[in-house]
Amino acid sequence: QVLVVESGGGLVQPGGSLRLTCVASGSIFGRFAPGWYRQAPGKERERIATITRAGPPVYADFAKGRFTLSADSAENSLYLQMTNLQPEDTALYSCRDGGGNWGQGTQVTVSS
Repeated sequence: QVLVVESGGGLVQPGGSLRLTCVASGSIFGRFAPGWYRQAPGKERERIATITRAGPPVYADFAKGRFTLSADSAENSLYLQMTNLQPEDTALYSCRDGGGNWGQGTQVTVSS
């Protein structure tokens, strides 16, 4: 069974930054493009960014210019650097690996 574990969430003030980490027990790349997603209370899960071996990350519009996705295939890891966080970024952030496996998520709360 492949495990995916996210970390790095927490409480941050508006304008602050966080770096999320996702580690998979198997290969981070696979049939699916691995990436980060988020789900706010009462809303559907939305894609933040995904990445493939061949090209640069693809970002949702709300993430462009503020979020940066990177991958380390040797470490089976994905990272999400988030800057200028705002209250509307409050959500449970989850990672999906290349095999389509999801982690439990890490909570990000942006509040003063």
